[in-house]
Amino acid sequence: MPHISLSSMEKILREAGAERISPSACIALRDILEHRAREISKKAVKIAQHAGRKTVRGEDIKLVYG
Repeated sequence: MPHISLSSMEKILREAGAERISPSACIALRDILEHRAREISKKAVKIAQHAGRKTVRGEDIKLVYG
C-alpha cells in the first residue's frame, strides 16, 4: 500500500518545472521513491543496530544516502 500521496508527487514534478503531468507519471515517481526509501531504511536500520542502538537517527540515513 502506498504511503506517499500522488498530490505530493505532482507538487514535486511541478517544482521541477513540469507544466503538464499525467497520472501515470505521479504513480511511477511514487513507486520509485517508495522503493528507494525502503532500501535506504533497511540499510539505516542495520547501521543503527551495528552501533548498538534501536533508534534510527538522521545520521544513519545520511550515511546510507550520502
